[in-house]
Formats: sequence, structure tokens, C-alpha cells
Amino acid sequence: MSNRSTSISRMPNPGEFVPELADISAALFRATGNKSVPRTTINLIHLRAGQIVHNTYLTVLNTSFLRKAGESEERITAVSSWHDAPYFTDAERAALALVEATVQPAPHGRERVTDEVYAEAARHYDDKAMATLTVAIGQINFFIALALIGKPQPVASLADEQWD
Repeated sequence: MSNRSTSISRMPNPGEFVPELADISAALFRATGNKSVPRTTINLIHLRAGQIVHNTYLTVLNTSFLRKAGESEERITAVSSWHDAPYFTDAERAALALVEATVQPAPHGRERVTDEVYAEAARHYDDKAMATLTVAIGQINFFIALALIGKPQPVASLADEQWD
């Protein structure tokens, strides 16, 4: 076993104990890769979710995905302040609002995803794309649990060693 005192990770790779995680992960990537929502948009919402939960693993990984896709540093950096940043399309803004509404706690006595947030997203995305966005938000929530509890090593690629 590795030296836990120098480890960043809190736990060993959960895939060693639950090998079905590889199948779940692959299925989620296939489901969100149906081209109804641009991969860049999915990475933007995944980056925003990682920022909201303050997780370095998710922010480093999704920043890397965006860089590899050729996104500008301005767009990547401005994800955290997208509300007033001039770098995003209306469709991207609607997707970012949807992930924020889903991931952040609701104001007391209010629902998280309001009819207004949903309607704005639905203005930009057809039924298949809305279903895909919903799965993409579920996908990042799945990985949020692994990232927050397990605290894997920050990596720029899924091929890199995430767990020590």
C-alpha cells in the first residue's frame, strides 16, 4: 500500500473495489457524447460544477479538457463569473444557469431549478439536448461524490494516475 502520509487522495481507487464504475463512467460519457449538446458546453458546465463544490480535481480536469478543445483562457477563466462575462453564448449561459441551479443549495423555501431557469434552457435546447444536459449534470454529480469523498490527485487527463 502507498504511503498515506504523503498522499493527496483520501482513499485508494474506488474502481479497484467496485469495478462496475468503469462501465458506469463509460455509459455516462457515451450518453453525453450523442452530439445534441456540444462537448465544450458539457465541459463548461462540468467546470462550473467543480468550482461550485470547490474541488481541485474536477476544476483541473475540466479546465484541461477545455484547453485541449482549443478554448481561450478568457473563456475558461471567466466560467466562475459567467453572469457578466462577454464570452458565452446565450445557450451556454442557459446551461451554466441550469447546472448552478441544480448543484447549489436552493434559497430557503424555493425550488432549485425554477420554471424560468428550465424555460430559458429549453429555448436553446430541443428535447434530446435537454435530456442530454440533464444526464451531463447527473454525470458531474456522480463524479462530485467520488471527487469530494475520495479526493483523487488533480490530473489534466483521465489517462493520468488519479489515485495513489
